[in-house]
Amino acid sequence: MGSAMEPPGGGYLHLGAVASPVGTARALQLAFGCTTFSLVAHRGGFAGVQGTFCMAAWGFCFALSGLVVACEFTRLHSCLHLSWGNFTAAFAMLATLLSATAAVIYPLYFTRLECPPEPAGCTARDFRLAASVFAGLLFLAYAAEVALTRARPGQVTSYMATVSGLLKIVQAFVACIIFGALVYDSRYGRYVATQWCVAVYSLCFLATVAVVALSVTGHTGGLGCPFDRLVVVYTFLAVLLYLSAAVIWPVFCFDPKYGEPGRPPDCPRGSCSWDSQLVVATFTYVNLLLYIADLAYSQRIRFVPTL
Repeated sequence: MGSAMEPPGGGYLHLGAVASPVGTARALQLAFGCTTFSLVAHRGGFAGVQGTFCMAAWGFCFALSGLVVACEFTRLHSCLHLSWGNFTAAFAMLATLLSATAAVIYPLYFTRLECPPEPAGCTARDFRLAASVFAGLLFLAYAAEVALTRARPGQVTSYMATVSGLLKIVQAFVACIIFGALVYDSRYGRYVATQWCVAVYSLCFLATVAVVALSVTGHTGGLGCPFDRLVVVYTFLAVLLYLSAAVIWPVFCFDPKYGEPGRPPDCPRGSCSWDSQLVVATFTYVNLLLYIADLAYSQRIRFVPTL
């Protein structure tokens, strides 16, 4: 009888999806995301790989944020075969990285204080400046969600909401940057040693994606061994593998015996293999530090796989 007295639909709509602090952050993500790519598409303009990446990142984040808000508001996420807490935490971290990258790339390549030539003129400049501002606000909105949903010390939560889980998203994102630099004329095929480094990057990336996928789909309990212990072992092996790449790659790319210690003078900017090798070396050390931090944090986390 109690349930029959409830207002129609009252048990299905969740007002906290938009009224809570996390809901407010998600509503701002939708508002800032729609405003950003609308300004760019209307008069700001974009071109090339950089502009396409920015528009794709904003569009992807807006679409997924809309899906998250709709599922939270209607409680439809309970019908999905996903660990909803892991999914939203992983997406918020990924969207933070994508929006941060776009917020840097778009002003760097397209925004200038002086007016471009006609027919774009000063109107295009103003739209690009406004889009750059809203791109920064979009990044802050996603970062706010990550900060609000991140697990606190001693809290029992979903794995992707822990520092270790969030670091997995960052590690995969950095690996994608490494792959982009490898593909862009890095000449990694010259030596077996540099091919080993590529194998390290690929293996660790696939294993990290597998950990994220198992967490998001809620299948961590069917592995036959404790998931947290398995993650610690994998992270330890990843540290050792990345440590080997951090030693081997610079030696075979920048040592005078095998490569160039400095940037060749006849190497054109924007299409130089030495630049790609430097990017790979830099982000190899970045990911090594991320895996070390992950190993340190994974020693003391507690989580529930199905949250």
